[in-house]
Amino acid sequence: MNNRICQLFQIKYPLIQGGMIWCAGWELASAVSNAGGLGVLGAGSMYPEVLEAQILKCKAATTKPFGVNLPLLYPNIEKHIQTIIKHQVPIVFTSAGNPKTWTQTLKNVGITVVHVVSSVKFAQKAEAAGVDAIVAEGFEAGGHNGRDETTTLCLIPMVRKAIAIPLIAAGGIGDGRAMLAVMNLGAEGAQVGSRFVTSEESSAHPLFKQAVVDSHEGDTLLTLKELTPVRLLKNPFFEKVQMAYQNGASTEDLVNLLGRGRAKKGMFEGDLIEGELEIGQVSGQIDQIQSADAIVRDFITEFNAALSAQTHFNL
Repeated sequence: MNNRICQLFQIKYPLIQGGMIWCAGWELASAVSNAGGLGVLGAGSMYPEVLEAQILKCKAATTKPFGVNLPLLYPNIEKHIQTIIKHQVPIVFTSAGNPKTWTQTLKNVGITVVHVVSSVKFAQKAEAAGVDAIVAEGFEAGGHNGRDETTTLCLIPMVRKAIAIPLIAAGGIGDGRAMLAVMNLGAEGAQVGSRFVTSEESSAHPLFKQAVVDSHEGDTLLTLKELTPVRLLKNPFFEKVQMAYQNGASTEDLVNLLGRGRAKKGMFEGDLIEGELEIGQVSGQIDQIQSADAIVRDFITEFNAALSAQTHFNL
């Protein structure tokens, strides 16, 4: 395939690995890029010196393009920007903030900028800010999410109608069939997070990976909307949050309950009791831990099989 996303990123397949916190280090990003997709480092859980080391290791492990996912509300954002420019990272995905702030700075030095949104309104604002492409993410996605609870199936056609620049779909994409489905709706690529959480190269803790593999339909829920909406795998900490709601917790109560470092505790350190376990609804489909290369190959095989089968449908 050689569509606008493949051309923009200079990749073989329009398959992008989500830059997930605590999961997306250089091992995963380089493996996905080497397999023909686009690997992305998750800078949201990295100190500036850690990001720099990860970029250098990723460059040593692949000659293919890779990106960095950069939440714009990150406290050390300027240092991250400097590091990205210094080491000539070719692609940056921005999220959780105003794309106007850094887009032109990055584009002025030749970096491709993609912004992640959860609504038509923010897609249009990002296009007006000059980004090169949009990731539109439905609320099936894991981790931090939009407040409108718009599903990927509904969101992609509406965003496609509203913008002219390349569009990538995210949220609930667990195999090649889903990838084809969102591309039929107008996306030109798919961003996949949860499936790569359980890859061998993911830096997620093995206990968290196994918890994802063991999960079923209905085992995740979007919560903490008063703070930042986040989709979590149900565990004892999640139940504490639900109990707090039942007891009429205030926003301040929820902030105190959440505390600091919950996601690291759960996803990176493997505390399945007190940690925050961020994962998407598609976790119910995941039943094994595979290499990133095998995941990419499965996606493309499933995509092509579904595309061939699609030609047999006539009404």
